[in-house]
Parts: sequence; structure tokens; C-alpha cells
Amino acid sequence: MIQRIQTIYLFIATAVSLGLPYGFSLFADENGEAVWAEDNMLYLGLFAGSALLSFITIFLYKKRQNQFVLGRLNILLNFVLLGVLVYHSQILSGGTAVLEKGIGMIIPLVSIVFIALANKAIKRDEDLVKSVDRLR
Repeated sequence: MIQRIQTIYLFIATAVSLGLPYGFSLFADENGEAVWAEDNMLYLGLFAGSALLSFITIFLYKKRQNQFVLGRLNILLNFVLLGVLVYHSQILSGGTAVLEKGIGMIIPLVSIVFIALANKAIKRDEDLVKSVDRLR
């Protein structure tokens, strides 16, 4: 059922992972220039992978268990992305002294929140189906 609340959460996570990296810089390099997601193929690939995984998960509504597993995998992918962003921003010379990290660093966190909300709704649907099956 595509009209469920988890579809909205997953669509928001897709939009966040796909659109926001182009609107906000991730961090500033040692020269003070903004680093964007399209500047590095690793960032771009991880953001696109997260968005694609969220979008695919939307259409697995008949297989709630697979939807839940892909949601967890997407959360893991976003934590990897967050780790890569933090690592690359900290290895810059004077990385701890740079206050200009950029709002793009929190994009994976926003995506993680919406995917976790979707997983919670998927789990609630799965529990509801199991409780109805017990009554038969």
C-alpha cells in the first residue's frame, strides 16, 4: 500500500539525500573554499546510493520484511557517509580549528531520522498483520 506513512518518510529521505547535497556545501577545505558533493565521486556515490535505496524501498510495500531490512541497510550506509564526511573534514590541515563545517554535514543525520521513522511504521504494520493472523 503505497499511501502509508512510511512511504512519505522514505520519499522525504530520498529527497533529502538527492537534493540537499546540491544546495548546501559539506564543509570548507584548507583554502576556505566550499566542498560540494559533486566535487568528490565518493560523496556523490554515497548520497545517490542512499537516495536510490530509499526510493527502491518505497516500492517493496508487499514485502515488509525486505523493506525493513533495506531500511536498516540504508541507515548503515548513511552512517558510513557521515563517517566519511567527518573523516575528510578532520584530516584537513587545521581541521579542528576550522569552524566552517557546512550544513551539508548533517544531511545524513536527517536522512537517518526519516528512515528510522519509516522502519518504525513498517514494524508497526508487520505487528498488526501478525496480530490479525493470530485471530484467525
